[in-house]
Amino acid sequence: MSINPSQTPGYIPPAAPPPVAPPPERTGGGFKIPLLFGCIIALIGANVYLYMQVDHVRKDLAKVNDSLQSEVERVKETSAVSSQTHHKTVEALRAQLEVERRQARMAAGEAKSEALKKVAETETKLQAAQEKSEKQLTSQISDARQSADTKIGEVGTEVKSVKSDVASTRSELEKTVADLKRTNGDLNGQGVLIATNGKELAALRALGERNYVEFKINKTKDPQKVGDVMITLKKADPKRNRYTIELSADDKKVEKKERTVNEPLQFVIASRTRQPYEIVVNDVKKDQIAGYLSIPKVQTVRN
Repeated sequence: MSINPSQTPGYIPPAAPPPVAPPPERTGGGFKIPLLFGCIIALIGANVYLYMQVDHVRKDLAKVNDSLQSEVERVKETSAVSSQTHHKTVEALRAQLEVERRQARMAAGEAKSEALKKVAETETKLQAAQEKSEKQLTSQISDARQSADTKIGEVGTEVKSVKSDVASTRSELEKTVADLKRTNGDLNGQGVLIATNGKELAALRALGERNYVEFKINKTKDPQKVGDVMITLKKADPKRNRYTIELSADDKKVEKKERTVNEPLQFVIASRTRQPYEIVVNDVKKDQIAGYLSIPKVQTVRN
């Protein structure tokens, strides 16, 4: 590898050789020898100067080479230290990883042991709870049987009492029904049973032959709806126990004049039933009447 001296540090270019004066021209041969001798001396001086410059350049190159060699050695040492440090770091990380793996395995083993322990404890608690529940259930069943036996006895006593009450009520009902007044209706002339008070009306309901709707009607211009019939009180005479009403059903109106208390008033609504409706007024007051409407249970279905 060639080195250009001009590119090395500290390079000093050589000075130009001193000019050599041309020998005086002479016409004779005596001037040629001194001229030749002077040229030789000048060449020797120039060579000495060039040698000195080359030696200086060699010394500078030696210094640069030493500097480069030192830098290379320093880089090698730095690289070796870095490599050693990296190797130690890797080894430390590997050791730490191995420790963590061992710790993880130990933790997993401890967790498994703890889990098995908790499972065993849970099974023990469950078994104890089941035994306790079975004992409570057995006790509750025993108590329920005793309570059921007691209640069965009480129910038997109540049934006997109810049967006695039913028999008594039935007997009383039959007596009340037997005491009911039978009055001829104003429409068909046939005898019908009428109630004069709440007890007798209850007896009629118990027979189950008809439906009954109680009412109280005041004297007003507007009719009052009772069941499926509209009733308007026209007149009320409490001294004579007489009254006059107007009945409205199926766009038809019928007036019942000067009727007396407990007199069955019969009328037929042809679109609903062939059996007559019945109105019985049990009480007449000033501008008010009270009684009940008897409705047949068998109704005709409209088309």
